[in-house]
Amino acid sequence: MKIEVLADADAVARKAAALIAAEARDAVVARGRFVLAVSGGHTPWLMLRALAGEKVPWEEVHLVQADERFAPAGHADRNLTHLRESLLTRVPLRPEQMHAMPVEAPDLEAAAKSYARTLLDIAGSPPVLDLVHLGLGPDGHTASLVPGDPVLNITDTDVALTGAYQGRRRMTLTYPIINRCRRILWVVTGSDKAGPLVRLRDADPSIPAGRVRQDQGLVLADRAAAGVEG
Repeated sequence: MKIEVLADADAVARKAAALIAAEARDAVVARGRFVLAVSGGHTPWLMLRALAGEKVPWEEVHLVQADERFAPAGHADRNLTHLRESLLTRVPLRPEQMHAMPVEAPDLEAAAKSYARTLLDIAGSPPVLDLVHLGLGPDGHTASLVPGDPVLNITDTDVALTGAYQGRRRMTLTYPIINRCRRILWVVTGSDKAGPLVRLRDADPSIPAGRVRQDQGLVLADRAAAGVEG
């Protein structure tokens, strides 16, 4: 795993956007499409705003979610709400290219299976995403793979439901599909991430993030997360 340290969250967001755009262009040349999975968080919303200004072959992009909270449409807790504000209102992505996790469905188990089938349709069998963007929580969680949840032990499906975490259940991509991704981009900012970042670097399996494969991983961290003073 490579770790690149930048000055601050804005610099991390801009670098991440440029990297995603370059990966998109390369993927479209190589395979005809680019399948991107995104997580939530303040810096990622900055990243997606910056991505809207990059040169991206949007007509060949499919956007999926790494995770989503169970909350009503338009709620501030929903990653989709911020994804729309940061990116979808700014780029020419057709509705059929945006694959939102169906967390408002009455049968959530069936909804998770349906989302897994969607990934099969757009990313092959088994699905291989071109790039997944991940964050890192102060407790070492990533996507909605959270400490102590049974979802950490899932090996036979790509999409699952979690128990309650920070007040809400979630739908999340699981380790199998994350670890098949061609590229894993970590966006890590803030001093509260300094300890977890060391454990991620060391592939510490006692935190959820430490169980994500490292050979295709790049961490973009600000100075605070990297523990760099000044």
